[in-house]
Amino acid sequence: MNYYRRIKDLREDNDIKQSSIAKLLQTTQQQISKWETGVQMMGVDKYIKLAQFYNVSLDYLLGIIDTPRKLK
Repeated sequence: MNYYRRIKDLREDNDIKQSSIAKLLQTTQQQISKWETGVQMMGVDKYIKLAQFYNVSLDYLLGIIDTPRKLK
């Protein structure tokens, strides 16, 4: 799985709009769209915030593993 597809899937699985994630990450909806389509890469700090928000490990969020692990 592409790393950027995972962030979109998590958002959609939780019925969250791009605008809500944009607010959380202090960016724009357009930027979220670029990250979710792989046009641009997201910074590590944003991945950490998303991992905490969704309570999943970074290796899952980045598509390295396919089974989500909760944060401790």
